[in-house]
Amino acid sequence: MTTPKTPVAEAVTDAGTNRAAADFAAAYPVRPVPAPGPVDTAPIATTPAALEELDQLWRSVVHETRTRGNDIHLPISLAFAERLCRAYPDADAELVRVATLLHDTGWAHVDESRIISEGFAGDWRKAAIRYEHEKQGCDVARRVLPDLGYAPEFIERVCAIIDGHDTRPVAHSMEDALMRDADRLWRFDQAGIALASTWFKMDPATYTDRLAAEIVPELITQAAHDMAAADLNRSTALLKTAVIR
Repeated sequence: MTTPKTPVAEAVTDAGTNRAAADFAAAYPVRPVPAPGPVDTAPIATTPAALEELDQLWRSVVHETRTRGNDIHLPISLAFAERLCRAYPDADAELVRVATLLHDTGWAHVDESRIISEGFAGDWRKAAIRYEHEKQGCDVARRVLPDLGYAPEFIERVCAIIDGHDTRPVAHSMEDALMRDADRLWRFDQAGIALASTWFKMDPATYTDRLAAEIVPELITQAAHDMAAADLNRSTALLKTAVIR
């Protein structure tokens, strides 16, 4: 699928005086952002995240993967992040990968009884618990990354992406955009649909309708649009959502 390219001046009005968001919009004035590199739209299971140098980081956050399905969500999101980095080779791939791996670890440090009831109901994007999990995710990053040899400046760049990845309406950099797109793309895979539809108390047909109507327009890059379209077509065909509704 090729999404029509449109100027984004209107899309940044929410950024106001936010210089980072304005600079990003100025640097990439067409949305979805065209992909200079190859775009892989095959099922994500064919190319799992393979960077062994991140294995120690995974081991450092095993506890954080045991909440809210992070042991499914985070590895799939990381695989999408690696694909997006190949499509946008000028981005700092290490920053994208580390931020993606850690972005939702904060869910393990909030009141678990509130995650579904508050974080996935009503006006869920503005739920207080979503701000809480972003802050806690930054705390996780600042705790585990120094011992693995990451520089303080790099850690703060990771935290700048984690802080606001759910609640901030605009991206501040290409790395921020790729992490955001990876975080959304996992929802289009069958595993993501199976898990996330239960969080929102939706059947698969209703949930995939929501993906098309609400999540696709949020995707920032053309590569993400193409991957989402391919996955959504496969998933709806497999789950027979046109019939089972």
